[in-house]
Amino acid sequence: MIELKGLTKTFGSFKAVDGLSLRVPPGEIYGFLGPNGAGKTTTVKILSGIMKPTAGTVVVDGVDMLADPLAAKRRLAYIPDEPFAYPKLTGRELLRFIGDLYSVPRGEQEREIPKLLETFDLSEAGGELLESYSHGMKQKLLIASVLLRRPKVVLFDEPTVGLDPRSIRRFRELLLGIARSGASVFMCTHILEMAEKLCGRVGIIYKGRLIAEGTVEDLRRLSGASGDHSLEDIFLSLTED
Repeated sequence: MIELKGLTKTFGSFKAVDGLSLRVPPGEIYGFLGPNGAGKTTTVKILSGIMKPTAGTVVVDGVDMLADPLAAKRRLAYIPDEPFAYPKLTGRELLRFIGDLYSVPRGEQEREIPKLLETFDLSEAGGELLESYSHGMKQKLLIASVLLRRPKVVLFDEPTVGLDPRSIRRFRELLLGIARSGASVFMCTHILEMAEKLCGRVGIIYKGRLIAEGTVEDLRRLSGASGDHSLEDIFLSLTED
């Protein structure tokens, strides 16, 4: 579902992403980890089509992002760490707008939107303007919009920022459901415990380069860690200068 080959992005003399190559198959939750400034958000912005790479290719569900960006973008959803929602729309209106934009049949919208609002405890707020929503409420609404349109690839950049503990647990369950449906999930997160529990594989980027990739057990072997070492221990060991 996701294939990056030789992905490179430079800003002047600074190389934010350096020759990154990876593949994510259907149904996998892939954790993309790295310290601040390692190149995670730049990678996600290129993968989502927001930013063009300096070199390399991005393929989403078989579609080259540079050759046919509209077709590639229709196959994916991107939820950034700072969610944007049109402030003068209500929650329900935003979901209908997203549904219309991505050709979700009106009958399906009428059936699914109330369920999604209820799932995220937004039923009462569904008729309120988004300018009155908190950060966490906007984040939950945008995740609901992803579930409404059922894309092939879902990109999350720090998806649990602003969510309360109950919503984080619900988000984890929904993430597993998205993967079981056959979609690929690409998730940047600093919550390593969640990545360890949810992700089939993890990639660690450091100074723009992919320095390690595999299951948690693969990374334990790579770092020489014992079986009782957590992903956090492994991450800190691998990203020491």
